[in-house]
Amino acid sequence: MAGKNQHVVKREEGWAVRGEGNGRDTSHHSTQEEAAAAAREIAQNQKSEVLIHGRDGRIRERDSYGNDPYPPKG
Repeated sequence: MAGKNQHVVKREEGWAVRGEGNGRDTSHHSTQEEAAAAAREIAQNQKSEVLIHGRDGRIRERDSYGNDPYPPKG
């Protein structure tokens, strides 16, 4: 079973990684890029997804590191 999806979200003093459904942030970072790298590492270990939110809170990018339910044909 896949782990929790990791969200990269804007905070007052930088960026945070937060596991989906968690009450607290997993880690805090000064840049979005650092937070995204940390989230990717967790997602790869847990075979889950990274959802990167922009400053406006909307998801602007998502990467999957798990067992995709519908892999693209190619």
